[in-house]
Amino acid sequence: MRKPIIAGNWKMYKNAAEATAFAEEVKASLPAAEKVDAVICAPALFLQSLVASAADTDLKIGAQTMHEEQEGAFTGEVSPTQLKDSGVEYVIIGHSERRQYFNETDESSNKKVLAAFEHGLLPILCVGESLEQRESGETGAVVEAQVEKGTAQLSAAQAADLVIAYEPIWAIGTGKTATAEDANEVCGIIRKKIASLFNEETAEAIRIQYGGSVKPANIEELMSMEHIDGALVGGASLEAESFLKLLEAGANA
Repeated sequence: MRKPIIAGNWKMYKNAAEATAFAEEVKASLPAAEKVDAVICAPALFLQSLVASAADTDLKIGAQTMHEEQEGAFTGEVSPTQLKDSGVEYVIIGHSERRQYFNETDESSNKKVLAAFEHGLLPILCVGESLEQRESGETGAVVEAQVEKGTAQLSAAQAADLVIAYEPIWAIGTGKTATAEDANEVCGIIRKKIASLFNEETAEAIRIQYGGSVKPANIEELMSMEHIDGALVGGASLEAESFLKLLEAGANA
């Protein structure tokens, strides 16, 4: 049975004091680690302080992006070795906002996924279609292509440890949410694609999240679906009380 994973993506929010206060409030009330993985993906400035705050707890800290090279003349970037050295465990790869605003592609995402595994980080690979693609019936083809390109050159063992986040672009930060049934259908397409690329065992092991206006009001229905193993959450992860409710739903799924 796959363990649910609830990951908060803070995007470009919070200051250092707010980040620390959040960690202090959340870590005292985390559900049992064997029931759900709790992850916060924070701005790079706060990663080390959050790792320190979460030490000896079950709260895991992740980054929101990284460069694929371990060092070099890449002003403003953060390397996988730097993230690993800071104590980070997870890293989001290929978020739609990175693709839209910073020209990231399936190919660059694949390089980052490979680099994450090489340096002992667990990548959360984001895939998802635009509203135009959805309305033209291209959802399955778009997502399958993103999965295939994003997982190229991975071993089956690495793919089994990968987390894939299905985030329909039209549902991110818009207040719109795919129905639980629609989200489950696409997550099922992703799982089937993983089976064809690797094997059935890998497909059964890989965890697939849904992301896109997830909140305490809809998390239980989403988590009741066969192929949804968690959530990548934006706004609802910014408040400790809200994030803990999401974790509770994940633990009880």
